[in-house]
Amino acid sequence: MPGLIVHEWLEASGGSENVFETLVDAFPDAGRLCLWNDSGGRFTDVDETILARTPLRRNKALALPFMPAVWRSLPERDADWILASSHVFAHHARFGGPARDVPKLVYAHTPARYVWVPELDQRGDSLAARAISAALKPIDRRRAAEPTAIAANSRYIAARIAEKWDREAEVIYPPVDVGAFAAPLTLTDDEQRILDALPSEFLLGVSRFVPYKRLDAVIEAGLASGMPVVLAGAGPEERHLREIGASCGIPVELVHRPSYSLLRALYRRASALVFAPVEDFGIVPVEAMASGTPVIANAVGGASESVIEGVTGAHVTTWKRGELREAVARALEARPQDCIARAEDFDTCVFTSRIRSFVGAHAGVSALV
Repeated sequence: MPGLIVHEWLEASGGSENVFETLVDAFPDAGRLCLWNDSGGRFTDVDETILARTPLRRNKALALPFMPAVWRSLPERDADWILASSHVFAHHARFGGPARDVPKLVYAHTPARYVWVPELDQRGDSLAARAISAALKPIDRRRAAEPTAIAANSRYIAARIAEKWDREAEVIYPPVDVGAFAAPLTLTDDEQRILDALPSEFLLGVSRFVPYKRLDAVIEAGLASGMPVVLAGAGPEERHLREIGASCGIPVELVHRPSYSLLRALYRRASALVFAPVEDFGIVPVEAMASGTPVIANAVGGASESVIEGVTGAHVTTWKRGELREAVARALEARPQDCIARAEDFDTCVFTSRIRSFVGAHAGVSALV
């Protein structure tokens, strides 16, 4: 019997969705289940839970208190093993029938941030959310005791798992399609005009325009180094970022929702990427390095593991101008070939090999080892 891969909810894009896609490719015969599938056709042949048939389907905050119960009342299934891709409560999954007693393995993107570390996630940093979290923590800790083995997406998250769940975790970094960032580019005429209009040298920020992504720190790095700044993405902070850029004294350009091709072109053109948020892993810095571009990264979080200080970029602790000026100077000394070589450590084929070995070793499936 094949295995079962379970995931939280599925959207059209996202880091956890990229992991799910690679898991499906690694285990093509495994069944698939998620809370609900809103991927717009990206993922097919994925079963949904009863939450998908309720008004809670697209409201994660309201659905959150019901998720643990839904994960514990899954239908009867046959399987040799279960692999949960979890960043909220997917690791609670329990099926009826033969699958109830098979080894359950977890690939943990993080213990739920808005339950365990609300200071890092504004969605959990309200009185109501903290009250719900207080009730969910003991349940979540008990469910985290069930898996046969847990893999974490970084050492940073492995440490959080040890602290919050009292479990050891093997580190398996998430997959990045490194080769795609060296592949030939095809830009539309409009995209080429956008690229041609940018400064010849600039610091780049890439993310959703939301407060915790700290795109203001990219502008601060530009001010510290005297370099222009380009911010690529979209989100509710766009107007605020434009206001900062208009008054800060250096050129600040915003590229709204760049296509995949234009994003790759921006990575290649940038002098360095500035990545300030505290992320569980952080795929954007690896994409930049895969493009031969160095990274100025937060010294806390997963990016501090992928970016090698003094080789593929620089780590920043205080984000004050003096430290930023020195960090930009160190990053600009990095060699593109060193950045690309480091990115290859996180390539999809590396993840696939390690996750197959993980499942094979802990589920007793010798053919996968």
